[in-house]
Amino acid sequence: MSRATTRAAPTVAVVCFVVAALASIGLAVAYAFGSDPQIEGSLLGTALLGIGTGCVVWAHALLPHGPFEQPREPLASTARERADFEEDLEREGVVTRRRLLVGSLLGALGALGVALLFPIRSLGPSPGNTLRRTSWRAGVRAITDDGEPVRAAAVPMGGLVTVFPDGHPGSADGQVVLVRIPPRDVDLPAGRSDWGVDGLLAYSKVCTHAGCPVGLFEAEQGTLLCPCHQSAFDVRTGAPPVFGPAARALPQLPIEIDDEGFVVAQSDFHEPIGPTYWNRT
Repeated sequence: MSRATTRAAPTVAVVCFVVAALASIGLAVAYAFGSDPQIEGSLLGTALLGIGTGCVVWAHALLPHGPFEQPREPLASTARERADFEEDLEREGVVTRRRLLVGSLLGALGALGVALLFPIRSLGPSPGNTLRRTSWRAGVRAITDDGEPVRAAAVPMGGLVTVFPDGHPGSADGQVVLVRIPPRDVDLPAGRSDWGVDGLLAYSKVCTHAGCPVGLFEAEQGTLLCPCHQSAFDVRTGAPPVFGPAARALPQLPIEIDDEGFVVAQSDFHEPIGPTYWNRT
């Protein structure tokens, strides 16, 4: 490699790193303002190409090339070597070629890292505890999808009505099925004896297998059916799965009847609704 090429190599490498840094900054700005994906891809490609080209130039033109052979003797430094060493120590404040190359490379990598933070931000906020709670609260009335409050008397024996928490019609996680069965058939788990009223029971409509809506009721068998994968849940005993792939009971919503005869919640669900994997820790 010629001497002129070697001298020009640091400038070429620095220019490549600076171009990469500018492209990364441009990528961050373009992504933040929602530009065309083709522009963002071009800027990302330019940034990566600049860093790669700069590293290649650095490696081929500036780093020593072997093989190297150094005799063991003599080990003592010459007067010239000691003088050069002292001169290097005295030049602390001078921006050397190595410092310039390292600084420009770190600047390019840092700018690219900052640009990559924007797509990470696009993943949205952390769900936090939202998978473990819904809009149901104590005293919240059950309403239909058109916002009308539901009276207990509106649910006939053997019937099914889909309801939502008041103020949230159409809520995906708050949708509930009200079913009425003969009170003599109710055999809820311990601690749930007051979660229903006169055979009126409320269960999450979101299937615990894959999240499909459980919307079919076989009154004679007392089972809610999911049409997606044919899971069946026995409402008489707390809606445990009795058929199909579902492995967890439908969460039950504790309900009561207010002074005007409307169905209201006693509280939110006592466990996460929907697919079982949400419940894992």
